[in-house]
Order: sequence, then structure tokens, then C-alpha cells
Amino acid sequence: MSHTPPPQQPPWGQPPEPTGPNPYAPAAPSGGRPGWTRKRIIIPAAIVLLFVGVGIGASDDGTRTEKAADAKAAPAATVTATATATATAEPLPAVTETVTATPKPVPAVTKTKTVRVTVAPDSGTSGGSGTSGGSDSGSGSGSAYYANCTAVRAAGAAPIHAGEPGYGRHLDRDGDGVGCE
Repeated sequence: MSHTPPPQQPPWGQPPEPTGPNPYAPAAPSGGRPGWTRKRIIIPAAIVLLFVGVGIGASDDGTRTEKAADAKAAPAATVTATATATATAEPLPAVTETVTATPKPVPAVTKTKTVRVTVAPDSGTSGGSGTSGGSDSGSGSGSAYYANCTAVRAAGAAPIHAGEPGYGRHLDRDGDGVGCE
């Protein structure tokens, strides 16, 4: 047999006594039945009672409720029921008509643009290309004038080169000597 000496008291005093259950010790079984038996009996019994109560509430007769309401109310209530017979004819089967729509042909749209080309009259010579002494040989202005590239294309002269009749700097955007490219 061994002897254990009593524990020595710490210098700051005696530790306080714990209050409540010890969290490190296993819980002591409560007196009576274990917890699982309570759950296996009480929960199904409560569910059965719930269903019985719902069944009783659902089977309540409306006449009992009216009699109880009549007994509590001082004035007597008169209930009048009116039945109206309505004759309804059986609906006829719906007629379904299928309509197939065919698109109408779209009319062709033709846009006509009128371009007026102004041509300067020949100066002095009645025929030929003007090489017999006219002032327009080599000048590049020629005898035609086109206001824009649309007029050049309408006359069939596009692209127009420098030195050809009707060429102008306003027709040559990049200045390379070829207008309405």
C-alpha cells in the first residue's frame, strides 16, 4: 500500500468549488426509462392524436355550427335559397379553317437619274479634232465639262485622264492624273 501525500495549497489560496455538472464526467443516467424509449412512444402517439383531431375537425357538420350560431344570436335569421335553372346548349365543335398566305410579288423599283452634260460649242472649226489651229490642243480642258463623277460615268467616259476633254482637278481626288477611278 502506498501513501500519497495530501496536495499542497497554492500560494494564492484555495481554488473555488465548481458549480453545476462536471463537463468532463459522463452524464449520469436519469431515473426511469432511457431517452430513446420516450421518443419511440411519445412522438408516434402525438402524431396519431394530431390526425384524430384533424379528422374530427373535418367531419364537423355544418348544421351543428348553424344551430350553435342560431342559439347564440338573439334575432332569428331566415335563410332563403333560390335555385335558377339555366339551360346551356352543348357547344358545337369549333370549325378550324386553315388559310395559307402567299406573299404578293414586290414591284420592282426603278430609279431614274437625269444627268445633264454641258458641252461648250466648238470655237472656229466645224469638223475634226481641232488640230488645225484651235486653242484647245494640248490644254486639257477640251470641249466637255463634267460637274461630278456621276456625270462622267453617265457619259461613259470614266475613268477620265488628264489631257482628255472634260478632265478637271475637281474630278481627281488623289491628284494622280486619273479622275473618277
